[in-house]
Amino acid sequence: MRAHYIEVAHEENRRSLLEAEAHAIHQEDALACQAIANAGYPLVQSNPRVLTHCNAGSLAVSEMGTALAPIYKAHEKKIKVHVYVDETRPLLQGARLTAYELYRNGVDCTLISDNMAAHIMSEGDVDMVLVGADRIASNGDTANKIGTLNLAILCQYFSIPFYVAAPSSTIDISTPQGCDIVIEERDPREVKEIAGELVAPIQVNARSPAFDVTPNKLIAGIITEQGILRAPFDLSIGAIFDLP
Repeated sequence: MRAHYIEVAHEENRRSLLEAEAHAIHQEDALACQAIANAGYPLVQSNPRVLTHCNAGSLAVSEMGTALAPIYKAHEKKIKVHVYVDETRPLLQGARLTAYELYRNGVDCTLISDNMAAHIMSEGDVDMVLVGADRIASNGDTANKIGTLNLAILCQYFSIPFYVAAPSSTIDISTPQGCDIVIEERDPREVKEIAGELVAPIQVNARSPAFDVTPNKLIAGIITEQGILRAPFDLSIGAIFDLP
């Protein structure tokens, strides 16, 4: 998605111009998600048992979403898909959002706690992991919801392909590598509480980093609206941004 800036000369034009621009942004985002679906769906066709983390579907992005877009496309094509949904502690976006929208759209899914992923993989029930991204460095290192790195490491151990799905606007070419991404530290009460109920002594120290960074060497590919980017990521990313 491109940057958007509007200079409005007259007050009476502001509302209509902003509404028109909002619709244009939505349409642009929807087209990007559809392109991600088209690029990624053959991967799901070959690897129909998918594990995902957090929420990168229609409740987070326009239309089909990003990480869920290839899954929805495969479902539309009558491919028998099964999605394992990480609950995604501490705020449970997987349980509250992803499981809800997959169920609502008729996609077969199973909700698991985050610490079940290794066990499910060890039983041979996962063909691929597909996640979204909050920010991607120019070398392909990817920041996403906390817990994503755990899955990437598990995928390496179990020889399971780990894919990221995101529009090219998520790639920050001014950020050379993942260690340059500042990780937000959230209120530690999010870890000590579930649905507002305290589950640990209030005096106990806790941390709640919102994201972690998955190094590019653990990523099989980044599915964008311009196709699937693969290693070496500095070259494949550089190509879509016309970098020297």
